Amino acid sequence: MVQYMDIQLDHAFAALADATRRGIIEQLGQADASISSLALTFQMTLTGMKKHVQVLERAGLVVTQKVGRVRRCRLGERGLRAEAAWIEAHRRLFEARFDALDSIIDEIKQEESNEPTG
Repeated sequence: MVQYMDIQLDHAFAALADATRRGIIEQLGQADASISSLALTFQMTLTGMKKHVQVLERAGLVVTQKVGRVRRCRLGERGLRAEAAWIEAHRRLFEARFDALDSIIDEIKQEESNEPTG
């Protein structure tokens, strides 16, 4: 299970590392869209957009469905819960470490202010 989750996170973060793919996620958050309309919106070729959508599909962030001759895209049901949980856990870890560092700095400042000058 942990290994599967790591692979899912890897795919999701790799997909979200690209500004165009983040834009596609934002666009699909407003409404489902065809690959051709996404290509038009992002001013790219159909082939280029298909590649971006495939990366998002592999990450489970987007689902496509062929309706007639048109391939429709929508956000995946999985959402970003696992990614958000991973980020939150690491945010708390960093926060705890920075709080500990702040305490050490405060102790050092206190010791320096208590030292006799001269």
